Amino acid sequence: MKIFGIGVDIVENNRFKKLIKKKKFINRICSPKEIHNYKKNNKKISYLSKRFSAKEAFVKALGSGFRNKICFNDISILNDKRGKPYFLFNQKIKGILKIKYKLIKFKAHLSLSDEKKHSISYVILQKIK
Repeated sequence: MKIFGIGVDIVENNRFKKLIKKKKFINRICSPKEIHNYKKNNKKISYLSKRFSAKEAFVKALGSGFRNKICFNDISILNDKRGKPYFLFNQKIKGILKIKYKLIKFKAHLSLSDEKKHSISYVILQKIK
């Protein structure tokens, strides 16, 4: 396994109490699939803060931050049938990863956790030969 990058991010959940009332903010942070799931979710603050944190951790693992035309809503964090979180990247992100970072085959490992006051995310980017 060749590790390309590691990223971690932690956020204060209270920060999102006011922000969830702003549709513009949610549309900037969430992909359409995430917005669909967000509307059905009973724990909106937790849902949003974990996704924000995961996207921040991902760009930290890249070493770029939100530059090079990478936007929050280009990245989706979804859950499989057992609840395990995973990334889903749109074509724009896949193109940037391929051209700018030479990541043609890769795996983005994601771990999310939260408690009352904080949410934290860990990302490991694995380059596959």
